[in-house]
Amino acid sequence: MKWNRFAISLLLMGLPLSAQAEDSISTKQRLASRYERFVERRHQQWDALIPTQFIIQNAGNMGLLSAGAGWSYAHSHLETHVLFGYIPAHQSTRGKLTMTVKENYVPWHLPFTKGHEPQVNPLARGWSVSPLTASIYLNTVYGHEFWKSQPRRYPNKYYEFMSTKFRLNVALGQSITWQIPHEHRRNAQSITLFYELSSCDLYLRSKFIDHNVPLKDILGLSIGVKLQTQ
Repeated sequence: MKWNRFAISLLLMGLPLSAQAEDSISTKQRLASRYERFVERRHQQWDALIPTQFIIQNAGNMGLLSAGAGWSYAHSHLETHVLFGYIPAHQSTRGKLTMTVKENYVPWHLPFTKGHEPQVNPLARGWSVSPLTASIYLNTVYGHEFWKSQPRRYPNKYYEFMSTKFRLNVALGQSITWQIPHEHRRNAQSITLFYELSSCDLYLRSKFIDHNVPLKDILGLSIGVKLQTQ
């Protein structure tokens, strides 16, 4: 009888310890889970900084040739590009570098085919077209010849609200995209060819002041290639 009472007392004494151990394990699990979520959020934040696009573009009021990286989001309807370009020494003593920050809006991605029907021509699979792209971008040219605010050598307010250092541009265009088949992908997921018709604030101002200025003098054609990595 004494041994039975002793065993029961040990069992009763062990219950709180077991519950405390379970509570301690549960607390550690919650802390570990919270830490893992924190680490995962940090990784996602850093991953978001990795470019998902690489672009080469000709003209567009940003240099003879520009190249840079970009990010796509909002289901590929929005894109942000950072481009560096080069202006050759044509009517000046030296070439110049440019930098452009560009925001694109692509409202539609229309596939040439629906799914992968057997009767569809294989050459048409994986292709899509964007019938409209709208862009706004800010461009700057590096060089002492360009100024941000009007120099004193000009009459007061002669170039009001204008600057030769920065140009605000707008563009409309179209693009066609080929989704690379999975078995052939190496460093890119898709390849996009695009063109744009663009103009800048200075050209639009001249058209607004003088309606006789022809459109061909204020519009520029640009073509480019974009690689989507993920």
